[in-house]
Amino acid sequence: MRRGQRTWMFGAVALACLSGCLERTVTIKSDPPGAVAWVNDVEVGRTPATATFEFYGTFEVRLAAEGREPMTVGKQAWAPVYEYPPMDLLASAWPGRVRTELVWEFTLPPAERGREGLMERARSLREELTPKP
Repeated sequence: MRRGQRTWMFGAVALACLSGCLERTVTIKSDPPGAVAWVNDVEVGRTPATATFEFYGTFEVRLAAEGREPMTVGKQAWAPVYEYPPMDLLASAWPGRVRTELVWEFTLPPAERGREGLMERARSLREELTPKP
């Protein structure tokens, strides 16, 4: 092998070893803090909770806290511009870390106390679930 070829091969191997990684995280915050959070039916911990993810798209976020109404919400995670082709090849080959950090914030309403509050909630749920003619 000639010197030029060795230099090129060394550079290619070094670039392959130094290639960075794409790091994607979502932090879920709630008011009040300390609610248990699930993302796509996987518990991620008490808020503020941080979890990693691989793919962008719609996620089902569920939160529950004592004395608060439980909440289930669909949240959309949009890919940043550097994650679309052909720029995604450059981002994954970048020699450092490329971080995408999402923050989702939720407010849990107080739970309705007492029998009357429970009955009212049952009536409203029945109306929502009853098929309309």
